[in-house]
Amino acid sequence: MLAAYFRSLGLFNPEEITEIVQLFEFRRLNKNDYFVKENQPCNEVAFIASGIFRSYYTTSSAEDVTYCFRFPNSLIAAYSSFITGGPSVETMQALSPAELWVIKKSAIDKLAVESLVWTKYLKMIAEQQYLELEKRIFQLQKETALQRYTVLLRDQPEFVQQIPLQYLASYLGITQRHLSRIRSEITF
Repeated sequence: MLAAYFRSLGLFNPEEITEIVQLFEFRRLNKNDYFVKENQPCNEVAFIASGIFRSYYTTSSAEDVTYCFRFPNSLIAAYSSFITGGPSVETMQALSPAELWVIKKSAIDKLAVESLVWTKYLKMIAEQQYLELEKRIFQLQKETALQRYTVLLRDQPEFVQQIPLQYLASYLGITQRHLSRIRSEITF
């Protein structure tokens, strides 16, 4: 699965993929385990082989606000902490049992020094992160909760039903009651 991900990018040759994959270690997380916690540094990135994650932060009034979900075949990291080495402003929690392929920051930094192709890959990841952030901002400012929920259902239909309602409502910026009304209005 991990090798297939790197092949799909069209950047790396088979030998490079073999070398890169060997730098990852396999890890299992149970439901509710954490990949990274708020105020701790994030010094690794993971490819999600299976499982669902939520990213959230805690407000000054101790409320958890879910701002992102991660699904299989995607990467997960507290990106700003990973870049700066500082403490994470977010927590990443498994919402289901999960299997990850994890690589340390030190290995990524070494690859970036040794490989121009890896540098291109890191640039591509940074661009994807920017586009994802921009999309999220525009969703929150321009779309209704119903539109945001419909997009999530369209993009991840097999996983949305596994996400607890309180996290979905938080992600959408609405109450659980409002989410229940939205769900009752949608017919497929």
